[in-house]
Amino acid sequence: MSNDNPPADDVLIDDSDGGRPIEKNLKSRATWTRLLFMVICCFLLSIAGFVGSFVIVLGFLWVLFTGEVNKQVRQVGQSLAAYVYEIIRYLTFNTDDRPFPLGNEWPSGSEK
Repeated sequence: MSNDNPPADDVLIDDSDGGRPIEKNLKSRATWTRLLFMVICCFLLSIAGFVGSFVIVLGFLWVLFTGEVNKQVRQVGQSLAAYVYEIIRYLTFNTDDRPFPLGNEWPSGSEK
């Protein structure tokens, strides 16, 4: 093995801030606050899934009985989809912007 590629157990840890990164993260209030908001977002996501199921059934029944798409139901579905997208982005660390009601406003139902 060459000296350019040390073995995996020989990983250097940056001690420039006076501690190990894991200890810093474990003691960080921001990390634990993010966990709390993530748990709340998971709960909100399950509620959004339930509401989405209702909107889907309502939209289908509307088309079944009237033969046309209800614009208001479609707009609610679009808005709910945008909300779920915001939650997923927050949960997967793609954004730090918290979704409604934890930070942002409810997304509009307008199509982009």
